[in-house]
Amino acid sequence: MSRRYPKPLARLIEELVRLPGVGPKTAQRLAFFLINQSPAEVESLAESIIEAKRRIRYCSQCFHITEEDPCAICSDPKRNHRFICVVEEPRDVIAIERTKSFDGVYHVLHGAISPLEGIGPNQLRVKELVARITPEVEEVVLATNPNVEGEATAMYLARLLKPVGVKVTRMAHGMPVGGDLEYVDEVTLTKALEGRREL
Repeated sequence: MSRRYPKPLARLIEELVRLPGVGPKTAQRLAFFLINQSPAEVESLAESIIEAKRRIRYCSQCFHITEEDPCAICSDPKRNHRFICVVEEPRDVIAIERTKSFDGVYHVLHGAISPLEGIGPNQLRVKELVARITPEVEEVVLATNPNVEGEATAMYLARLLKPVGVKVTRMAHGMPVGGDLEYVDEVTLTKALEGRREL
């Protein structure tokens, strides 16, 4: 690639290929798009990336993305802190929030158990979840993705949390197996939350 393009453009393409879902052809299209923009537009994009990286962090309670700690959901007195919805990624919180059908709080694991990828419970925010289970917590809703890794994570968490005496439920499967929460429409997510079952 470096022989075909000037070095700065080749480097830009190499960096863009590292983004999820961006292959070499898409990276080339994006790179040519960017070099055809005005310097002000490109600088604005670069500044927004740097600002997001500097200012966005994880909530110390639920590990969702936030600018303030604790996040807006954890610090909201109107939220029902007796219900904790466990999700894999911050984007899953955003997907469930769009439904406006859950008024509890969240816990973001930052992944799912995947032995093939070397991801076990110790690489996730499992210890922090267990620490949040106080006598005030009535129910933990396991909203991991309905795929092999998500199911394995849900079963592990159910076995871990049930002896503590908290009710553990799983979102109903109105969602496609093998799908990701962020791509499921609001109606399906609402039905899945309403039809959750105890494990």
